[in-house]
Parts: sequence; structure tokens; C-alpha cells
Amino acid sequence: MNKETTLHFFCGKMAAGKSTLARELAEKHAAVLLREDDWLAQLYPQQITDIPGYLKYSTRLKNLLSDHIQSLLAHGLSVVLDFPANTIEQREWFRTIYEKRDVSHTLHFVDVSDEVCKRQLRERSRDKEDGAAFTSEEEFDAITKYFQTPSESEGFNMVRYERKSA
Repeated sequence: MNKETTLHFFCGKMAAGKSTLARELAEKHAAVLLREDDWLAQLYPQQITDIPGYLKYSTRLKNLLSDHIQSLLAHGLSVVLDFPANTIEQREWFRTIYEKRDVSHTLHFVDVSDEVCKRQLRERSRDKEDGAAFTSEEEFDAITKYFQTPSESEGFNMVRYERKSA
């Protein structure tokens, strides 16, 4: 195992601060940062308006990028994946990547209360046009019902960042 090459990925509710942490970690570790939101916006503009649409296009993107990410890791480049690892099924995708390349990994669990997430969601949505997808508290609640807190039994190298109140 290459202990210096690491795959970093994130678990946390919408607007918990995962993307901010991802940018910080990429800078700190001189790692390649890949952001799902950027790729989806460029490849599928205006096509993701609901959860089924997100799942469809996110799956396509993961299928497209898996070999590329593994290639980066195989060349000794650490990768920070700003993609959600919010369900057991999503986390298994990350596992297949780091296990295939036999590199280190870290699951960064950003454990933030719903109250803080909703406040941060309102703040980051201010500059978005009315009706933009995934900006409302109703959408937060709909997405959050699928969230599965990672457990030690899943076997990930996990770092937890906790913030329960505003």
C-alpha cells in the first residue's frame, strides 16, 4: 500500500461545509480536487432538477471518472473527491476505488446539525436565481431523509468534524 497517496472523500448533509473542507484539504495535501457539482453543471446543464435526475447523472459521472481517479492514484497523486458519501451505497463506490489501487483513504465526516445546515443553505443560496435546484429547506429535508451516518463497522479511516449548533 502506498501510504502517502490518499483518497479523501466526504460524508455530511447538504450545506454542512463539505466543499469548503474539500478545498482546504486539497490545498493542504497538494492533492487533485474533483468536485461533482462542477462536473455535473458542465456536462448536464439545466438537466438536474430533482433527486431522480441527480441520481441518474451522478451515476453516469461516477462511471466516467472511476478509471481516471484510479489512474491518478496509481501515479502517486492524492485525490480529494468532493462527491457525497452520504449513504452506505455511495460509500461503497469510494471503497472500490481505493481498494483497487491499494492506497490510503480518509472519510471526512462533517457532522453538522440540521439547523446549521439550513442556515448555511440559505446563505449560499442568496445569489442563486429563484427556483434553482437544491436550495430550499424542503429539498434539504427530502434529501436528508436518505442520509446514513457512517459507522465504525463500515471499516473506513474516518475523521469526524462536529458542529451541532449555530
